[in-house]
Amino acid sequence: MFRPLLRKKQALSEEECLRILKEEKRGVLSVIGDEGYPYGMPLNHWYCEEDGRIYFHSGKKGHRTDALTKNNKVSFCVYDSGYLNEGDWALNIKSVIVFGRVHFVEDFDEAITISRKLSRKFTDDESYIEYEVEHSGNSVLCFYIEPEHISGKLVNEK
Repeated sequence: MFRPLLRKKQALSEEECLRILKEEKRGVLSVIGDEGYPYGMPLNHWYCEEDGRIYFHSGKKGHRTDALTKNNKVSFCVYDSGYLNEGDWALNIKSVIVFGRVHFVEDFDEAITISRKLSRKFTDDESYIEYEVEHSGNSVLCFYIEPEHISGKLVNEK
């Protein structure tokens, strides 16, 4: 169902793909938007090693939520900041693409727990996190991707 990488020498191992999903803070979530147009948006995420899901939070209304309600098939692309080989101008970038289906988190307490874990990826300021939970927790929508296919590759910009 999912296409194999054509340049197999550039393929990343499963472990490397999961490391990138875990360590990188942002990616681009692509959905099927209005009138069938693709709609991609940058989002921060949290990869949960225990269940292999990728978690997000957002507002309860808007284009993204409407699109996900109509069609839960998505792709999510994450890439690192890259590196240069000595004496070379071309950046080497590792990227990961996840295909899967989105599911909404219905349980409020679970959504708050996910929001805290996602926030800790950015800050260890617990007072800030608790302030945000107290003031914005009721308006948060959490959702996750249940991955169906994950692949990654190393690309040189030359």
